[in-house]
Amino acid sequence: MRPTPPAEVLLELHEHVAVVTLNRPEKLNSVTSAMGDALVEIAHWANETDQVRAIVLTGAGERSFCAGSDIRQLDGYETPWQFRNREDYCDALRLVRKPIVAAVNGFAFGGGLETALTCDIRIAAETASFAAPEIKLGWIGGGGMSALLAASVGAGNAALMLMTGDPVDARRALEWGLVSEVLPAAELRARALELAITIASRPPIAAETAKATLRAAHNMPQAQAMAYEREMQAIAFATDDALEGRRAFAEKRAGTFLGT
Repeated sequence: MRPTPPAEVLLELHEHVAVVTLNRPEKLNSVTSAMGDALVEIAHWANETDQVRAIVLTGAGERSFCAGSDIRQLDGYETPWQFRNREDYCDALRLVRKPIVAAVNGFAFGGGLETALTCDIRIAAETASFAAPEIKLGWIGGGGMSALLAASVGAGNAALMLMTGDPVDARRALEWGLVSEVLPAAELRARALELAITIASRPPIAAETAKATLRAAHNMPQAQAMAYEREMQAIAFATDDALEGRRAFAEKRAGTFLGT
């Protein structure tokens, strides 16, 4: 069943694309516990429903994509162990099998940067900026910040961000490979939706296996990752969609892909 999130998280469907908007602009879209729970629920639903083939994740307003967790709520955990064992929304998003496009419309700080890094494709407004500011408050990120940032921008650039906590602007993020495109803010959402609709038009099993093989490439030795890719290719090749793709190519028409 499609989730009904609180007002601080908007969920829309456009042509097999779920558009998820963090909707707390007056607080820079910082994530409360209720918002985190909603993101976890949406992530589980997106994995299970055939209605969704791709996701766009963005923030409301012009200032912020997401400023991370609402720091004022962090003191609500009675022990560090309870904090450590919470169900983290970044973990849930990372388990989504379908492609996710992040449209970074402003600050992506702390957990907001981790959220963006969890997505498969990141595009940014010219006004966007990225930071891992936790060190300024006495701790570090815990939602995959170090590993994902190093994989994205390299160990040296990651160290610069993690050890200073200072922000990086959109142009520098593009140079470093943290984002794939930088656009005027007014064009960002439309471009993100365009990308996601394009991905959603592809055979969904192939799109999911492409995501799985990319993750394998980051997490396995090269020989293992290449072997895994070959097996996933064989699985995808055996689908009805692959047969339809070959027929459509031969008949010079667009394919109709059902995810089977």
